[in-house]
Amino acid sequence: MDQQMQVTNKVLRYENGVVQLVDDVIVTEYPITVILNNQEFATLVCSPEHIEELVVGFLASEGIIRCYEGIKELHFIETTGKAIVTTHRVNKLDEMFHSKRYVTSCCGKSRQSFYFYNDARTVKPIETRNKMLSIEDCFRLMEMMQRSSTIFQDTGGAHNAALCDRNGIVVARTDIGRHNALDKIYGYCLKHSISIEDKVIVFSGRISSEVLLKVAKIKCGIVLSKSAPTELAVRLAKELGITVVGFIRNKALNIYTNPERIIDLD
Repeated sequence: MDQQMQVTNKVLRYENGVVQLVDDVIVTEYPITVILNNQEFATLVCSPEHIEELVVGFLASEGIIRCYEGIKELHFIETTGKAIVTTHRVNKLDEMFHSKRYVTSCCGKSRQSFYFYNDARTVKPIETRNKMLSIEDCFRLMEMMQRSSTIFQDTGGAHNAALCDRNGIVVARTDIGRHNALDKIYGYCLKHSISIEDKVIVFSGRISSEVLLKVAKIKCGIVLSKSAPTELAVRLAKELGITVVGFIRNKALNIYTNPERIIDLD
């Protein structure tokens, strides 16, 4: 894509009593309209990178497709910002349930319950509770994820997410929308047939209920964050069997749910 992930802009900066005009790097936003089976489905406001992965992951998390092979055709028209998608199977329940939506770079209003129709049919509890990570693994993977994004380091205006195993990062993505970063990871895994059973999501921002649901739809049993979860996210994690580890910073962390996957807690 010709779109840039970041641009330079003149700003007035105040520091130590001095005001001066300086160059500042800011992150860009880009709207993508998904046309699904000849109907406008949703507009995603995102960072202009890895668009196919984003669309694939978004459709999978919405329950429109179950695998990458569920897509018959997908092409992106950069001049109009449209992703044209044709699926092999059209579910009439999808047609009744979904209407045109505008999905912003923020998560929008909080959910009162995850039992919306598309969540209830796509989110399943994660049953396996094998021990996967040590405390030291949590610190190490968080540090690796934070080092992986120059966009965040340059602008401070994006979210980072990484799919990891104990050895390190499998794939990392950055986006202005925290859910977009997760959808890009999901799309990458579907496209490349990457198993997620033994993987971990490492995340830069707050674990909201929507982020927790994205992790559940990806089918990861552990999510690590340098920030905190919300009360609803913790409640959902308990229901869905997901281990939530937050506030990973300065050699300290909190384990909020399902600690049995952490090796050191025997």
